Amino acid sequence: MFTLITAMCIFSLTMSITPGPVNMVIVASGASYGFRRTLPFISGATIGFILLLITLGLGLMQFVTAYPTFLNYMSIAGSSFIIYIGYKIGTAKPELTIEDNNCPNFKQGFIMQWLNPKAWLACIAGLSMFMDEKSHDPLILFSTLYFAICYLSLSLWAILGSKVGIILSTPNKIRIFNVSMGSLLCTCAAYLFFESVY
Repeated sequence: MFTLITAMCIFSLTMSITPGPVNMVIVASGASYGFRRTLPFISGATIGFILLLITLGLGLMQFVTAYPTFLNYMSIAGSSFIIYIGYKIGTAKPELTIEDNNCPNFKQGFIMQWLNPKAWLACIAGLSMFMDEKSHDPLILFSTLYFAICYLSLSLWAILGSKVGIILSTPNKIRIFNVSMGSLLCTCAAYLFFESVY
């Protein structure tokens, strides 16, 4: 049991802490709006991911394996949404303000995970490794561990973003940062699309 828990934790940490579309949005949000205003997006992304994991574990995985082209369509939709978010970040006004309504929110975080090719691949890989067809106990354990690790990992990205925000003292620095983050997000979306489709 200890070995299983350790393996689940390592897998969850590796998939949550490594850079991806959601992490990049969190860094940009943390830099622009601070840690506290980024928490709703983190909560939405974490809950969205765990619900995707549970939904796949309770039966959607059978549909996905029966119709593999479904993932191709999800990749197209997901990459398009992530590119849209990247565009919004890249073209954001070069100012740090807590009144800006463009701050990523809970709903965007939730939807982004369901449209994120990396999230689908992480869920499918994790379930393939840890799922037991005879019992839902491994799914419950895996989901619980993943929730805690994912939330903490994404929070660390927000803290990193808030620290970056301290050095963004001029509109020109903010513009460069926004364009860089938006471009990275679009590049990441394109990579995930081609990786999953081809």
